[in-house]
Amino acid sequence: MNIMDVFMIQKGERGDTVALIESKEGETRSLTFAEIERASAQAADMLAQAGLRAGDGVLMFQPMSSELYVALLAIFRLGLVALFVDPWAGKSHLEACCRLFPPKALIATPKAHLLRLVSPALRRIPIKLSTGSWVPGAGRWGWWRDAGAGLDVASCDADTPALVTFTSGSTGEPKAAVRTHGFLLAQHRVLARELRLGGDDVSLSSLPIFVLCHLGAGVTSVIPDADLRRPGSMAPAPVVAQICRHQVTTIEASPAFLERIVGYSREYGISLGDVKKIFTGGAPVFPRLLDDLQDLTPGAEVIAVYGATEAEPMAQVARRAMGPEDLGAMVSGRGLLAGRPVQGLHLRIMPDRWGAPVHFSTAREFDAACLGPGRIGEIVVSGAHVLPGYLNGRGNWETKFTVEDVIWHRTGDAGYRDERGRLWLLGRCMARIVDGRGVLYPLSVEAAASANRAVRRAACVSSEGRRTLFVELAPHATRRDLNGLHARLSWAQVDEIEILRRIPVDRRHNAKIDYPALRRMVGSRMPAAGNRKPLPAP
Repeated sequence: MNIMDVFMIQKGERGDTVALIESKEGETRSLTFAEIERASAQAADMLAQAGLRAGDGVLMFQPMSSELYVALLAIFRLGLVALFVDPWAGKSHLEACCRLFPPKALIATPKAHLLRLVSPALRRIPIKLSTGSWVPGAGRWGWWRDAGAGLDVASCDADTPALVTFTSGSTGEPKAAVRTHGFLLAQHRVLARELRLGGDDVSLSSLPIFVLCHLGAGVTSVIPDADLRRPGSMAPAPVVAQICRHQVTTIEASPAFLERIVGYSREYGISLGDVKKIFTGGAPVFPRLLDDLQDLTPGAEVIAVYGATEAEPMAQVARRAMGPEDLGAMVSGRGLLAGRPVQGLHLRIMPDRWGAPVHFSTAREFDAACLGPGRIGEIVVSGAHVLPGYLNGRGNWETKFTVEDVIWHRTGDAGYRDERGRLWLLGRCMARIVDGRGVLYPLSVEAAASANRAVRRAACVSSEGRRTLFVELAPHATRRDLNGLHARLSWAQVDEIEILRRIPVDRRHNAKIDYPALRRMVGSRMPAAGNRKPLPAP
């Protein structure tokens, strides 16, 4: 079994259908399923001629593009392993990742090849290819166009590694999330069902794994004409033009990306009436964004998706499924509604013991420990599309445990199930505030604060027993627009609300609060401390 086989079915049934559409420097390029299959076969032939063999790792530094997916399909075709490292993670992280799984080849943009100047691990990689202009010491990826296309798809077991991403655990040491061919197939089936993908869909996605799913489902993908390394500041005009020009029916993107689309479309009075489905996730999705998307696409189904690197997706909820009582619960501190767990996923709530290993001798013991409706704890999941472990077991102690041969993943997220079986999120377990006034989960405060349209972003932290809500104002909002917020958050017993010009967020999605960076920012003695403007309690 090779995940490439799923794509080969689509190539046989929909060979002349456009699979990928991308725009570069004002020019639009389209590739059919048949053209991508031939390109990947030629690329596979070139990689094989270079000396790569099944099981070898290929480190990729390539943004979303047709070249990325041609390369991925070539890698899968040969039984190679695609390796992905966040380029902004730093030199030490990159070196550690290359020690965990030493790459035999590097496929990267010319700019990414500059990392070789500071990285001994990259210099040691024997085969180097540039996807753009010529780079010293590297061949040109485009040489695949001169290669043959005679190689068959390699036969793989379900446990054969196909794709590896590197993340950093709570210890700071990287761990390698290994997606096997069997895992990718299971994830593909879940995503295709939950996204309700059909052959007539035209989907614009900022999420790379979703485009891979489209290729296996026969769906046309439009690759955003944007710098996806910075979704929170990307230029929205070219993307909106793509949505209109190609009559996009489905959008899958992070909240920060969609906020840019909403802001631009509102400013210029653009309605995206052809869009029928919008899925957003990768960070907390607050009802306000769902409302904005619903206004922009009146006939669309707007859906928030909850997932993680190790389990994507886990739950989802449509905006139209949220009733007034749900919105009221979110404003009053009950957390963020994530919806029902997806079919095939087993989701439980166990006592919050994050940071300490857990062990259950029997299923009965585990069942007895798990919490019922309304009780808050850590979210744990199992299922075919839940990553069973990490390379060489590194990091398993932190996030995995086994109950009678069933592997469970600890998400590190706090939440609970309501009486209807729906999941509510309360944020990271490690972020919870415990003081003399009890336990407070920051996401519950941030979700409530986000209901105020003057709040672009909010972050709740505690220091020396004082609970502070930091607020980044929305464009054109003023401090006066926050009047009454402190009183509405009385249930959280927040001591003060302070305004910051900018609240730091994660580099990947530009939407998750970077709490360590926030603490460094507000705790420093730099002149930037003048950015802090206390909002006195009434």
